[in-house]
Amino acid sequence: MDSNEATTSESVSKKKGKTKKVKRKVKPDEAPVQEMGQAEGEETEKKSVSGPCFPPTFSVSEIKNKQRRHAMFLKLKEEKRKQKLELKKKKKKERKALGDQAPPKEVPKTIENQRIYDETTVNPEDEEVAFDEGTDEFSAYFSRLTNPKVLITTSDRPRGRTVRFCEQLATVIPHAHVYYRRGLALKRVIPQCVSRGFTYVMVINEDRKVPNGLVLCHLPDGPTAHFKVSNVRLRKEMKRRGKDPTEHVPEVILNNFTTRLGHSIGRLFAALFPHDPQFVGRQVATFHNQRDFIFFRFHRYIFKNEKKVGIQELGPRFTLKLRSLQKGTFDSKFGEYEWVHKRHEMDSSRRKFHL
Repeated sequence: MDSNEATTSESVSKKKGKTKKVKRKVKPDEAPVQEMGQAEGEETEKKSVSGPCFPPTFSVSEIKNKQRRHAMFLKLKEEKRKQKLELKKKKKKERKALGDQAPPKEVPKTIENQRIYDETTVNPEDEEVAFDEGTDEFSAYFSRLTNPKVLITTSDRPRGRTVRFCEQLATVIPHAHVYYRRGLALKRVIPQCVSRGFTYVMVINEDRKVPNGLVLCHLPDGPTAHFKVSNVRLRKEMKRRGKDPTEHVPEVILNNFTTRLGHSIGRLFAALFPHDPQFVGRQVATFHNQRDFIFFRFHRYIFKNEKKVGIQELGPRFTLKLRSLQKGTFDSKFGEYEWVHKRHEMDSSRRKFHL
């Protein structure tokens, strides 16, 4: 009994006792292997920190969880941005190393420079174009025989936003007068305007309290253009705008009206403003055509020094899209249309423009 108790007590004491760790002496031949292993571990840590590595067939849409999918999408986006930045720096270094022998920079492909050539593109030196300009409806204005006088009106029962838009347009266009129609038909308005010496009738239409259309009729012989209006921003809605415009006659800039249709639309806008701008006011009205969208901006430029010039946007701003061009004055039933925008045209293309 005593011997058995002694053996059991010895075994329990051995289990409870701390086991001593045997220190292994490292041989000089094994030291570089361990250092290499540590270096490889550091490299893998650096790779994991730099960005995730995804298989080539990986698709974010396969992830079912929305939050994880969004987080993975942001990681992929950040990795692509870093790769693009590294490639750009590499190309810049190569160009710097080559110096004058570096190849010319590639021109990026845009919708504008990939535009299909239009046969009606206007050549300013063309005799036929010059003859048409001398005999069209705007020839009296460009010959300085008439001065512009504009009537701005609205559709029936206009809302506050449309009324404010008309009032601000009247401050942009000199010699413009705002009148309310009060249910009077446009066919009856036009003869009264002609008898009172107006050269333009501008009608602002609205839908759901928002301006959405503009009819511009040149008097007395036309033409009449109908535009879709979008992205209207009044002066109070604009950030960092300048002070209200003065009564000085602004300068007019017309950009990218290259075709025959665009040329006639550009002349239609130009005839809204008097001939001689007053440069003292330093105000500029810009009609910029890009992909058949006409962007209107109204600025004041400020001379900072002999080389630098700053600009202030005065407002309002809006975008126009031509819907139709009609010969003569406004006639919705029997009018002859020179051009009509066709939505579902068979030969339509993203690279084909009309203005």
